[in-house]
Amino acid sequence: MAKTKKIYFSTTEIVPFAHVSNLAPFSTAVPTLLQELGHDIRTILPKYGFISERKYILREVIRLREIPFSFCGEEEIASAKSAFIPKTRVQVYFLESEEWFKPLNNLLYKSKNGRVLMDNAKRYAYYSKSVLSTLPHLFWVPDIFVCNGWQSALIPSYYKNEYEGINDFYKKIKTVLVIHDLDDYSKIERSELVDMDVEIHPNIKGNKLNIYDVASYNSDAILIMDRPGEKISTKLLKKAAFKDNEDKMFPTGKVDGIMSYAKLSDITFLIPWKFCHNDSHWRCQIMYSDNERDTPLSLDMDFSDYNKLKSATIGEKHEIN
Repeated sequence: MAKTKKIYFSTTEIVPFAHVSNLAPFSTAVPTLLQELGHDIRTILPKYGFISERKYILREVIRLREIPFSFCGEEEIASAKSAFIPKTRVQVYFLESEEWFKPLNNLLYKSKNGRVLMDNAKRYAYYSKSVLSTLPHLFWVPDIFVCNGWQSALIPSYYKNEYEGINDFYKKIKTVLVIHDLDDYSKIERSELVDMDVEIHPNIKGNKLNIYDVASYNSDAILIMDRPGEKISTKLLKKAAFKDNEDKMFPTGKVDGIMSYAKLSDITFLIPWKFCHNDSHWRCQIMYSDNERDTPLSLDMDFSDYNKLKSATIGEKHEIN
């Protein structure tokens, strides 16, 4: 059995709490399966105003009340509550903010009239800083940060440039950036990043930047969700930042033409995810191995019915159809 890892899974969508894109079922299924594999995984999500505390039994966590951190030159306070993904034992921390999260409708990144919110970049930069601020209050040090999408893409940058090594809670953590899509949400003005105290690598030029370019220099591994007809990795490799960091990139299908994975230096835990489109449902295959096995164990599941995860068992191959 591979050595179990402590994994902090940052996301802005989880079924059934918030669901706008493919990020939601991914962030429901993957943590559940990783927990099935024996890893200590915890997820963290913004506490949007429409999430019912009563329905989902959100509980106060005393040690996660009034966590101080700095953001944009101001002293901020974060708090979080806790619950579980329904029908699982995967813990979810809900970060609270009266200003940034509570007012949002269930479109999350858009107003009710469909217009993209102009303050998305600053909102999720705030989220990234507040996620990092929770570690000393959890009394828990993850081995790996899994940072999903443009919304969590600043976590590697803030960690490397502000938090790494400041105390025992910020040591030897590997960061994995997961890129699900390339769209306008990931574009940001250089001036905004400067205002948010984000360090920008000198090789990144221009005033209109892509947040993934910035994150690529600070992430330990970059998992890219290539899909049939949409090779995100091909597009990224046309960009200077990703040419500089190609050795960190793990597109789906790179390993033996079948799987992708990230092996993070001394961490033998492999994080491979294969996506294919099948009858309008996303499927995900997760494998892990250690130095003693030639053939990794795997789980195969269909996102269309994540409730079946509770029946998943570890084996050479377990399919949920």
